[in-house]
Amino acid sequence: MRPLRLDLAGFGAFRDEATVDFTDADFFALVGPTGSGKSTVLDAVCFALYGTVPRWRNTSSVANALAPSAVEARVRLAFETAGQRFVATRVVRRDGKGRVKTASAGLQRMPDGFDVRRLDTGLTPNDLGEVLAGTPSEMDVAVPEVIGLPYHQFVTCVVLPQGEFAEFLHAKPATRQQILVNLLGLSAYQRVRERAAGRATAAAAELAAADRLLADLAELDDAALAAAEQRVASMRGLAEQVAAALPELAAAQAEQDRAADALRTQDDQIGQLAAVRPPVAVAALAEAAATARDARGRAADAVGTAEEREEKLRGELAAAGDPNALRTLLAAHQERGKLASQLETVAGTVAAAQQDHDQAAGALGQARAGSQQAQADLAAAREAYGQAQTADQAAALRAHLVAGAPCPVCTQPVSTVPPVPADSAVAHAEAAGKQARTAADAAERAVAELDSRVRERDRALTAARTQAEVLGARRSELDTQLVGAPTPATLDRELAGIAGTEQRLAEAAAAVRTAREAHRRSQAEAGSAAERLTAAWREFESARDALAGFQPPPADRDDLAAAWSALAGWAASQASRLRAGRGEVVTAVAEAEAAVGAARDRLTELFRAAGLPAPSGEDAARAATVAAERARAELDALRARREQADQLRERRAGHERAGQVARALAQHLRANNFEAWLLEEALDRLVEGASVILRDLSAGQYDLVHDGRELFVVDHHDAGLRRPVRTLSGGEVFQASLALALALSDQLAGFSTASASLESILLDEGFGTLDASTLDAVAATLENLAARGDRMVGVVTHVPALAERIPVRYETSKDARSARVERVTE
Repeated sequence: MRPLRLDLAGFGAFRDEATVDFTDADFFALVGPTGSGKSTVLDAVCFALYGTVPRWRNTSSVANALAPSAVEARVRLAFETAGQRFVATRVVRRDGKGRVKTASAGLQRMPDGFDVRRLDTGLTPNDLGEVLAGTPSEMDVAVPEVIGLPYHQFVTCVVLPQGEFAEFLHAKPATRQQILVNLLGLSAYQRVRERAAGRATAAAAELAAADRLLADLAELDDAALAAAEQRVASMRGLAEQVAAALPELAAAQAEQDRAADALRTQDDQIGQLAAVRPPVAVAALAEAAATARDARGRAADAVGTAEEREEKLRGELAAAGDPNALRTLLAAHQERGKLASQLETVAGTVAAAQQDHDQAAGALGQARAGSQQAQADLAAAREAYGQAQTADQAAALRAHLVAGAPCPVCTQPVSTVPPVPADSAVAHAEAAGKQARTAADAAERAVAELDSRVRERDRALTAARTQAEVLGARRSELDTQLVGAPTPATLDRELAGIAGTEQRLAEAAAAVRTAREAHRRSQAEAGSAAERLTAAWREFESARDALAGFQPPPADRDDLAAAWSALAGWAASQASRLRAGRGEVVTAVAEAEAAVGAARDRLTELFRAAGLPAPSGEDAARAATVAAERARAELDALRARREQADQLRERRAGHERAGQVARALAQHLRANNFEAWLLEEALDRLVEGASVILRDLSAGQYDLVHDGRELFVVDHHDAGLRRPVRTLSGGEVFQASLALALALSDQLAGFSTASASLESILLDEGFGTLDASTLDAVAATLENLAARGDRMVGVVTHVPALAERIPVRYETSKDARSARVERVTE
């Protein structure tokens, strides 16, 4: 597994979005202050793949992934393994209740040649390639299959986190063996052995099945084949004999059918002639038709008589004159009489209106004269009042004084207004003026009232005169209209005569309608009777036409009953003649049936001789053909089964050989033989390579060996003493663990089946515990490993001397909000 690009946001120390581009970074270092997020980068790699991080101490809670106060963490890792590119994505969210869960997880195989820089272009999930997993549970299966390592072995061989660098060194032999099995892909040999065992079992089953089939085919000898061939020849002979006998049977059946048809035809003719009988009441049909025709004639005569009377009355009514004109004259006489009375009444109304008008006009003249006198008296009173005021100025001023107001003469306040003397001329003049004013107003009102009454009487007089003129004009019109007209009595007599004639005409019209309805009914009855008679003749003709083949005698076309009687008598005599000759036809039928039975018996004997059931006559040819085909099919099946037996024997031999090979291969690949040898060889080479590296790192002090799959160091500074690796100090443990990790990464390709590919090694361990010379040896070893170009080497370090020797550095920093990472290349 080789990382290509890492995107993270809200994860651990990286609250804001950050991207680590590992493209072309074969040898890199993660550097920065303590707590700035160096180890978080490696944590994100593990989390994107496996959903957990070594520093979480095996806890399954994903809440540790969230940055402080963040509600969502997103990690996406693009990586390459075994020549293919993949992208793993995980998203963790905190819900409203504070619970943290994995919201989404997925693994996709990217298209060949996919440039990871395109991940910045807003691609959809469909653009990233084939979906291998879409849930956390699916990723738990897919990621180990793609990388070739489960989580615990991944953090032992690829990402070596702080505090767990020596896990492979101190692992139990069984755990170390399983790691090697996964890394070397030795499970492939186990699968080969299992497949070989399965094939051996399948071959044994095939052998058993072949033996059972061969047991069923044991009786297919030459005698059975000869019997089948004889059966085919016998059935062919039967088919030929049946084909020869069938024409005789067909001729006999044809003769039988002809005789049966002749008997049926004669019986049908007898039944047809015996069924000829006259209809019931055929004689009454002609009588009913004649009666209906007579009734129709009488009804037509009644219609003519009624129509003549109606026409006569219409002439009389036309001669009597126009009744509307007579009614108009009579109405004019009556209106003129009423007008005379109305004119007398209107004349009285005009006279009364004239009198009222004259009286009102006289009263109006008197009122106007009185009004003029009152106005003259009012003017005199005003003049006397003026004279009195001139004579008594003090009395005149006194009338305008108000208590408390200033005097209009001296402008002093008026304390008390003195009374006007009773004998004052001004007082007398003022009283006379008021009396004159009252009299003048009363006279004006009287004039207005009388003037309105005169105008009203004038209108009433005008209306009465107009009505009199209208009535007089209408009387003149009526007088002119009635000049030479009959008297009212004469007009009443003439109108009474016309009314009587109209009544008789209405009665005559009703009689015409009644007669016509009776004539319509009689016509319908006559037509119905004629149709029944015609239908009876058609029935007779149909019955006679049905007997045309017997040549019936001519019919009397004038008498239906006589025609039916003659036809029925003739049909009865013909039926008697046919009954007399029926016996000969019955005998011919019996002889034909006997001939058919004899032909069928001969066919039955042929089938019995061949050992087959006897079919019906119609199915004999088909039964013989089917028997021949069945015999041929049985012979073919017998031959095919003999061939099948030969083929089964050949396949059985092949299955036996394949089973032997598969059992031998399964035996050779047993786990306690072949796999154990491979593991021992792999451990030898691994320890040998690690020992060389450890010797360089320890300045020749230590070699690494194994005994019984347990690891030991040989201390050359202590007379070559061999002691367990657990006795090493902290720095020495780091050197031994690094030697094993580098040897494992370096030599895996040489003896692996490519189940797992260690294309990178990421070290997060304390290089600061090493002295200068050891640190220099470690750096040289890492440089040599990276220089080979077949794997990525990454380290997390605080040691400047080591960081300066690494060509690519990712410097991390952190402020109060979030950590950041920046790539630096020398």
